[in-house]
Amino acid sequence: MKQPLRPKSERAKPFERREMTFAEKLFYPAIWEGLKVTTKHLVENIFGRKHTVTLEYPEVQRPYPERFRGQHRLMQRDDGSPRCVACMCCSTACPSNCITIVAGERPEETIEKFPMRFEIDLLKCIYCGMCVEACPCDAIRMDSGVHPKPTYNRQAAIIDKEGLLAAGAKTIATQGGTFGSRVAGHLKKHI
Repeated sequence: MKQPLRPKSERAKPFERREMTFAEKLFYPAIWEGLKVTTKHLVENIFGRKHTVTLEYPEVQRPYPERFRGQHRLMQRDDGSPRCVACMCCSTACPSNCITIVAGERPEETIEKFPMRFEIDLLKCIYCGMCVEACPCDAIRMDSGVHPKPTYNRQAAIIDKEGLLAAGAKTIATQGGTFGSRVAGHLKKHI
């Protein structure tokens, strides 16, 4: 059932506009208010700051947090072979499918498989660290503190097994618990 319409006088109430003053018509108060805010911020930025947030990047580098996830590296055993046993846990856990592993049979009986091919596509990688968490033998790490380098072609952004092993050239056992200055300071704090 429809309700009847109310009379026009009850529906709409008249709105009376007040007349603008001459100064309001010129918009000078609004302009001065905006300039006052801008000038206040300018003076605070020039004279009020004790330190600047701008760093001269190549010469002065910002310290990375301890949990910074940099470029990947493959760890080696003491005999120089990779720690990876090609279990495919890292490539399975990777949400962006950037890890490619081809497994091969190892002649020794202690370890069944080894990675014949181990590649990471840095253009696909989202640096989430899931591969590091999934690895049962601590073969892959992201604690290098190195940003991925920009490249001119896609092929240069794919890091193969040799490149990953070169990034993690020495194991913790042979290097005494250090990898570069950033990790060395981190490990010395906790030892």
